[in-house]
Amino acid sequence: MDAEYIVVGAGSAGCVVASRLSETGARVVLLEAGPKDSHPWIHIPAGILRLLHHPTLNWNFASQPEPGTNGRAIHWPRGKTLGGSSSINGMLYVRGNPADFDGWSQMGARGWSYDDVLPVFRKSENYVQGGDPNFRGKGGVLQVEDYRTILPLTHAFVAAAQQAGHAFRRDLNGEEQEGVGYSQMTRKGQWRGSTARTFLAAAKGRRNLRVETNSIATRLLFDGKKCVGVAFRQNGQDRELRATREIILSGGTVNSPHLLQLSGIGPAAHLQSIGVDVIHDMANVGGNLQDHYVTRVSHRVSSATSINQLSRGLPLMAEAVKFALAGNGALTFGVTSAQVFCRSREGLASPDLQLLFTPASYDPTKFGTLEREKGMTVAICPVRPDSRGSIMAASADPFAKPIIRPNYLSAQSDLQVLQSGMGYVRKIFAQPALAEHSVAEILPGPEVQSDDALADYARRFGTTIYHPVGTCRMGEDPGAVVDSRLRVRGLTGLRIADASVMPTLTTGNTNAPTIMIGEKAATMIREDIAA
Repeated sequence: MDAEYIVVGAGSAGCVVASRLSETGARVVLLEAGPKDSHPWIHIPAGILRLLHHPTLNWNFASQPEPGTNGRAIHWPRGKTLGGSSSINGMLYVRGNPADFDGWSQMGARGWSYDDVLPVFRKSENYVQGGDPNFRGKGGVLQVEDYRTILPLTHAFVAAAQQAGHAFRRDLNGEEQEGVGYSQMTRKGQWRGSTARTFLAAAKGRRNLRVETNSIATRLLFDGKKCVGVAFRQNGQDRELRATREIILSGGTVNSPHLLQLSGIGPAAHLQSIGVDVIHDMANVGGNLQDHYVTRVSHRVSSATSINQLSRGLPLMAEAVKFALAGNGALTFGVTSAQVFCRSREGLASPDLQLLFTPASYDPTKFGTLEREKGMTVAICPVRPDSRGSIMAASADPFAKPIIRPNYLSAQSDLQVLQSGMGYVRKIFAQPALAEHSVAEILPGPEVQSDDALADYARRFGTTIYHPVGTCRMGEDPGAVVDSRLRVRGLTGLRIADASVMPTLTTGNTNAPTIMIGEKAATMIREDIAA
């Protein structure tokens, strides 16, 4: 099949773009570096801990050791299968704050204000609980629903947050985000609702859509300044594919700038230094990297049930039966069951902190492993970090991993927001509703009080929650990589549709806004062809 469109990357945005473009009858080829999403742990929501280091379903990137992480390299999971990171993430559905998108618009991203993107969010979703129809969608491809099973510890956290002064919000994706509320998830029945199992599944049977798995893009092909195709390696064989209309990069914040650089699009001096011929000098390809870096507060739990107990032995067997027979129980859990959005200080226009509660605690010596004793945890996330980093090709070898330098905590303001968040969390834990379930704070420990001690704790034990964005920033200024319609500036036939185009991070988890970007990209492509 000849292609009119080639979509590179079947992730959170790529599956959306391919599905929507194929609705028109256009001939679309979707290239995915990883295998099909047939592994059972992908589809069981609680299977996330089995996927964070998976050797074939995960790119398993790592950041460079940096001062902000006390010289530690930080593991960066990225999905490498149909659905991309939506097939290995915590399934949280968090759109962000209206101020995020209005900020994008004010920075020059025309057509991306909150009023512009709200209809796009609504188009995608089917919110099972209904919600306010002015804000929530009904009948869309993406099923969003509240947690099916909520442990009493989560109810206690929500009550304690209200006792600490945070207003209760029935719907954190509704009219008002600031406050405390229960988490929502992307699902398909009792199973994970990745974009592969929702958007791509909706296109099943369309003969004009071809999906090629195990196909790692190695280079973009150009005729002068026009992108005309993609070179890729599939099952050990080098192949090329050409498109008559456009190539859409949806490789994500790591892979999209990396492929551009391998193809000669990026900072000329860097490309020359690694032996890549320059096709188009663009200084900011791979720059503007932003990520959510968190610290955690954990408490030992006395009487209440935590996930720690339900994750092994006979209790786990009982939960498996619940999941199989009723589609509920602990195996339907994602990662975070309730959240607080708040402001670190007075004078801010919108929240800059997200506090994420999990009725579980983790072994600090073993990544992704739950403790045997009962525990509960809150992750403190500065949602609008000022620190900026980069992702750069290490060599001309397309199979060599890029150099990831997030520069975590390089901005003093990020430490100040973390310290403020620590105060909020400790105040919540001290409230009667939660204090009755706590034995003691085990991380960072009651002895960690001063700003210096908290900063040291953040550098030694903080980590990412896997929300990198910004490395192909959109805008209308000369430094932007793509324009407001996601076309790579100075080239033709090439767009980017994934989290890399975000000018700034959103207030919360990034999967929902990335899906929105895919929806909006497909609409713009169709509009531009019709014009």
